[in-house]
Amino acid sequence: MSLVFGIISLIILIFSAILHEIAHGFVAERLGDPTARLSGRLTLDPRKHIDPFMSILLPLVLILSGSPVIFGAAKPVPVDPFNLRDGRKDLALVSLVGPLTNVIIAIIGAIILKILRIVSFGALDYSFIYPYLYPILLMVTEINLLLAIFNLIPIPPLDGSKIFSLILPEREAATYMSLGSIGFIIIFFLLVFPIGGLSLETLLYNLLSFSLKLLGL
Repeated sequence: MSLVFGIISLIILIFSAILHEIAHGFVAERLGDPTARLSGRLTLDPRKHIDPFMSILLPLVLILSGSPVIFGAAKPVPVDPFNLRDGRKDLALVSLVGPLTNVIIAIIGAIILKILRIVSFGALDYSFIYPYLYPILLMVTEINLLLAIFNLIPIPPLDGSKIFSLILPEREAATYMSLGSIGFIIIFFLLVFPIGGLSLETLLYNLLSFSLKLLGL
């Protein structure tokens, strides 16, 4: 991957993660919790959202290492579940809307890509569309799919854990969610050390490939 496309992919990742977090805060406010807005997090200003490690260092290492998957995260928006009208159920809904936002962006990107494939053989110049615009839109689609897939992994504190906790009794759910303090250590361990010959990176790549096929790409 060239340096230019590496920088572009990092920018796409940062703003996709920001939209993911804004969606969390927006829905949380609609469900009774204004914490994200009061904290100044319902904004596109990257300074309010960037986490030095998850938003910059991790994706940069993946880009420079030539990893087939590039993902990261913005600083989570604060959500106070005690302000939500329906506790755990509303918290799961707030969690779901972040990955859903990334899926919607990916679908829009895929639709535009298909349109470009059609028009590039018509009036527009094929040599301009494919070398520049097409790869960028493909990165938008792939990165947003990866963000959705990654965040739906049921390891606390990722969004998937809050959704999965709904099927657990309250006491077991609380114990399960307490793993959030070491969740990212578990995730990095799974990235580095394959289990049964399958690493988390390989799993993410396979799920990404499957998702792209579903979108016809």
